[in-house]
Amino acid sequence: MGNSKDIGDKTEARAISELVSSGHSVSIPFGDNDKYDLVVDDGFRLYRIQCKTAWSNKERTIRFNTHTQTTKDGAYHEETYSGEIDAFFVYYPPTETCYWIDASDANEQKMELRFESEINHPSINWADAYEFTGTIPN
Repeated sequence: MGNSKDIGDKTEARAISELVSSGHSVSIPFGDNDKYDLVVDDGFRLYRIQCKTAWSNKERTIRFNTHTQTTKDGAYHEETYSGEIDAFFVYYPPTETCYWIDASDANEQKMELRFESEINHPSINWADAYEFTGTIPN
């Protein structure tokens, strides 16, 4: 599977491929100091995108981190992306599915996307509502 850097690089490559093949212009920020991985131009607006890899969490759900984790000088740090990105582009490798999640829809730690449920509760984030089909949601 690879280390976390390899996994992240594959997710970014998949995001670039999906976005460009859908007709969007994609720019990569110089350096590694920004909270966003990509800048996407849909012809109307620029979006700061953080790419994330999802994993199977519970039956019928996937999850991804909505914060960054780093180790500096031996200490563990977590930071949110609040106000620093416009959306998450999430890739789930087992199904090769991509999701576009507006940053305002995500919480500050982790987000779950559900495929099916016994109940229909307003707090459920339905995976199909976020699936990326080539068009950036308004």
